[in-house]
Amino acid sequence: MGVMTRTPPPSPLDPAIAARLKRSTDGLVPAIAQQYDTGEVLMLGWMNDEALHRTLTTGRCTYWSRSRQEYWVKGDTSGHVQHVKSVALDCDADTVLVKVDQVGAACHTGARTCFDADVIKSAVSGEDAASAEDAGSDVPPLGQ
Repeated sequence: MGVMTRTPPPSPLDPAIAARLKRSTDGLVPAIAQQYDTGEVLMLGWMNDEALHRTLTTGRCTYWSRSRQEYWVKGDTSGHVQHVKSVALDCDADTVLVKVDQVGAACHTGARTCFDADVIKSAVSGEDAASAEDAGSDVPPLGQ
């Protein structure tokens, strides 16, 4: 993912925030959704300036769908809403962290989080999930 150096097009996003963002060549930044009270990482989505502006001003997470080329507000069709508690940029200003209060599942599969079905390595055992007897999932590890 290359980083754009040109000035982004005008947006309702606060110019001070827009000036700090380091976007991909297609104008997007990854946005990590995290449960605000437990720290659980829920999902990764993509935001452009308008999606970030909508997220900041509506209190609901808005993402840009790369496949559909349209905005989507988390929960509008599923009811699995993300209520925004805080938004932060990482130290390089190339990733957004959105702390949310997640209602229902965050993953499109119906799982609470997008990151619990495919454990590659368990920090507890130190073993590869492929060699561990119980990786905590019915889904085989990557590469199997």
